[in-house]
Amino acid sequence: MKAKADVPIPAIIQVDGKADISARIERLPITRPVFWTRNVIGAATFFDGYTVIAIAYAMPVLVQQWSLNPQQIGLILSMGYLGQVIGAVLFGSLAERFGRLKILLCTILLFVSMDIACLFAWGALSMMLFRFVQGIGTGGEVPVASAYINEFVSSKGRGRFFLLYEVMFLLGLVGAGLIGSALVPRFGWQAMFAVGLIPAAILIPLRFFMKESPRWLAGRGRYHEADSIVSNLERSAIASGHVLADPQPASGAPTKSVTDWRELFQEIYRRRTLTIWGMWFSSYLVANGIITWLPTLYRQTFNLPLETSLRYGLLTSVAGVIAAVACALLIDRVGRKRWYVTAFLLAPIPLASLAMLGATNATQVLILAGLAYAIVQTITFSLYLYSAELYPTRLRAMGTGFGSAWLRLGSSAGPIVVGWIIASFGIQYVFGVFACVLLAGATITALGGIETKGRALEELSP
Repeated sequence: MKAKADVPIPAIIQVDGKADISARIERLPITRPVFWTRNVIGAATFFDGYTVIAIAYAMPVLVQQWSLNPQQIGLILSMGYLGQVIGAVLFGSLAERFGRLKILLCTILLFVSMDIACLFAWGALSMMLFRFVQGIGTGGEVPVASAYINEFVSSKGRGRFFLLYEVMFLLGLVGAGLIGSALVPRFGWQAMFAVGLIPAAILIPLRFFMKESPRWLAGRGRYHEADSIVSNLERSAIASGHVLADPQPASGAPTKSVTDWRELFQEIYRRRTLTIWGMWFSSYLVANGIITWLPTLYRQTFNLPLETSLRYGLLTSVAGVIAAVACALLIDRVGRKRWYVTAFLLAPIPLASLAMLGATNATQVLILAGLAYAIVQTITFSLYLYSAELYPTRLRAMGTGFGSAWLRLGSSAGPIVVGWIIASFGIQYVFGVFACVLLAGATITALGGIETKGRALEELSP
């Protein structure tokens, strides 16, 4: 193997200032550096998922300790998502200007520092404030990380490779459930935020071993830096025994390099932008409305013991991970649009059943709401893949960030809607409303979605 490592890169892929960096990436296999880069970013995304849902497992204790009403519960659950709206738009734009890695470091530092602040929250208002600021960091991390990972990978197998990374976010949700079930009954709600400090110790040092996105560097005219990174990836592939084909520039290779947010609403991107916004909003309103409220519903509405309430919430998160892994393994075969339309149409069935049955006991909710959540989760966790495929490199982080702002709006609206409907009408009406929202998402996707599987990023987005 050592001899192979010394094999020179063929002259055809040596780079001058005009070389097509994207074409070279397109014929690369998944190299060891890219594999480990995904794992490091995945670890950050794990704690992003953990941080997002940690409050749901702290809430059954906080309700009693702070004497919270349903509206206050909904606001506390939602404030983090409102902050994420700002983070997604702000950091997505900054990543286009300053690069992916610098902005990723900023987002991690922000959400870790606010995790410390949450440990010292003394009431509903302080928790709302700290969760709002923390949300700015978590809202920026995921879209920037998603653009970064996508830009290292070729179109072949991109869906599976990227979505197996995105599973880390869902594992963060499960990790929060496991930790909440184990620690909160014994050590109190603060344990959820103490564990969230781990990424500061592990991830920040590892960030300095990663390289900037070569596609972003090339788009900024920094060809020699991009060449150095891609050349190392090529050497890694050759050292692993791969024979590299000649690079084939995509027919739709981009001709622009200047970032302008207005382009999101021009020509082919207008329809894509509006469609992905509708998909983000409808799917996340339902998914986060369900998952953030379930532990509290089991405890307050069905009077289950605290341990049982947290365990039931954990089971729902586990169901979401199982469904997401199935999606990751199959979506390259099924196709993005077909999968999304089908999932949007299937998930309302158990929700409508709950509405008609009246959601009268915890078992009904556990089975039917858990099934609906698992189906919707295959949409929510894979939309970062789909969003990144809809835009060119010059717009990718911004377009994904702007789109995921609607994720945050939907996520913040979900808990508030649940709290208001429960207080005003009753729990069964929550599930009926959620079914209608998902049907609207199916219509939007069927009318405006495009198929992206198996196509190079430059081919999809000129």
